Amino acid sequence: MSTTAHHAARSPRQPSDLVRQIAVISAVVFMIIAAMVGTGLFGGTNVRDLQGGALDADSTVLAPGTQAFSIWSVIYLFMIGYTVWQALPAQRSRDRQRLVGWWIALTAVLNGGWLLAAQFTTLPLTVVAIVALLAALGWTFRLLVLSRPRSAGDRLLMDATVGLHLGWVSLATVANVTAWLSRTVPESWGAQADVWGVAVLVVVAAVGVGIAAFSRGRPSPIIALSWGLAWVAIARTTDQPHSTPVAVAAVAVIVVVVAAAAVTAWRSNGREHRGILRRPRTA
Repeated sequence: MSTTAHHAARSPRQPSDLVRQIAVISAVVFMIIAAMVGTGLFGGTNVRDLQGGALDADSTVLAPGTQAFSIWSVIYLFMIGYTVWQALPAQRSRDRQRLVGWWIALTAVLNGGWLLAAQFTTLPLTVVAIVALLAALGWTFRLLVLSRPRSAGDRLLMDATVGLHLGWVSLATVANVTAWLSRTVPESWGAQADVWGVAVLVVVAAVGVGIAAFSRGRPSPIIALSWGLAWVAIARTTDQPHSTPVAVAAVAVIVVVVAAAAVTAWRSNGREHRGILRRPRTA
């Protein structure tokens, strides 16, 4: 049996399948509660005001504008949609759910863990938390890319959900690490903020091109990454700290990663089309 057929198949139901479904539901509920705590809905401090304002939109040259964080609402909606869908009996014993269900649950827990770390611990621990989240998302997305989606639900509620989460957290990790470094490096380094900002964005471009190439041009991570980069550019031209070089570099990175995704998708679709035409016909 091929890898694709294996992941599309439904194996006999096992007790662990129901445990996995419940674990996903519990993890996403935890994430939502943590988000409410992190936004100050329960009386706590909003994330932007935590850690001495290190996580706010005007903290560093690589911090996205405040409006960029509205993407979390979209990601949470996708996560809720996935949670409901994966809980259906028809999804319980699917091999693709077994492949990534526990990993998606882990990303939800780490997402909530970052918010709690920002609210109750220190800035270095937020870096540890978001790097762990990025690693878990990267691995989960890798598993999804290696297992072909078989339905609209797969594409929208698994691939797109994890892709959006990965794309945004890729940039959020950069902003979080930069915020931490801005509090630890010598003040004299601040004079070179534009140079360091552009250099980091070059790395972000390489990461974005790598994601596009590995995922065969799947749009969701590139959309989320580009959204964040666009708000970095907007913030550096309309808010403090002002930085034209970083704004220009952010726009250039958007162009590069979108072009990479488009070319990769076109080439991938072309190879698949040629493969279909070359398949021998059966009687």
